[in-house]
Amino acid sequence: MTVLIAFLANVLVAIAKTVAAIITSSASMVAEAAHSWADAGNEIFLLIADRQGARKKDERHPLGYGRSAFVWSLIAAFGIFTAGAIVSIMHGIQELGSDEPVESPVIAYIVLGIAFVLEGASFTQALIRSRRLARERGSSTWDFVIETSDTTLRAVFFEDAAALIGLVIAGGSIAIHEATGEAVWDAVGSILVGILLAVVAVLLIGRNLAFIVGTSASPQLRSRVGRALLEAPAIERVTYLHIEYVGPNRLFIVAEIDLSGDEREHDVARRLREVERQIEAHEVVETAVLSLSVDDEPSLEFGRDAEALDYVDQLRAGVAIELDDPGVVDDAQR
Repeated sequence: MTVLIAFLANVLVAIAKTVAAIITSSASMVAEAAHSWADAGNEIFLLIADRQGARKKDERHPLGYGRSAFVWSLIAAFGIFTAGAIVSIMHGIQELGSDEPVESPVIAYIVLGIAFVLEGASFTQALIRSRRLARERGSSTWDFVIETSDTTLRAVFFEDAAALIGLVIAGGSIAIHEATGEAVWDAVGSILVGILLAVVAVLLIGRNLAFIVGTSASPQLRSRVGRALLEAPAIERVTYLHIEYVGPNRLFIVAEIDLSGDEREHDVARRLREVERQIEAHEVVETAVLSLSVDDEPSLEFGRDAEALDYVDQLRAGVAIELDDPGVVDDAQR
């Protein structure tokens, strides 16, 4: 839902900015039009990312297709850089020597104002959702958006934030140009919008590359998974724990555990598989692989704070893992 709202807003804004750019001959409006068209195209890639990443695992992809979401989001980020940043910067540089005035600046202001309202509505929706999820995880909104494995939410958040800042830059550049009579300010506005888009694109590219290559889970998530495992009636110790993102809000868990009791090998194997199935029943766990610990291996320690006690209270029969991953979102909210 977040992506669809952003897509519709960007298409409407892009059309309005394009018409205004033709009428006003403003370099800043050209940059803003390129910005909005790049964002609109970007939303298409994000929709593809959501669909591809949601595909169920099969024999050829035992860990699912989640990482394809990072790949499509990476392509979208490159689109912002090429179609938005480079076009805006190059057009601004070309217009630096121009002395052509901005015609009908009132039209530019009206379009920028309408665009600000539409982009603001989309950003507000993304901001409210990010704040709610960050608060639930005891994190700041900024840290949550940066660290989340939900690449779609991060992209929409930063795109809309950049759009609002770009609108202010474009409006200010046209106003200064109109006040001073110096056309260079309009060109400078186009260049600044391009630089802004480049910064956002590089940030998004970097985060998607990190998840594609493989990024470690946060210490908070690791502690929560470890505590939940230890509170399971069937598990006595955890001596090894590996958590890997295999897609937005999808985890691959590998652990070495010591089962409670002293049963025969056949019974232990059956119990081990039952625990794996219970872990995989959680909505964010793609696959869990458990093996038995060796007696002389040291046990891992996971902090027990007030938050940990809350998790214990929420545990049900078997393994009820509360994975409060910074990237876990309520799919019903999409």
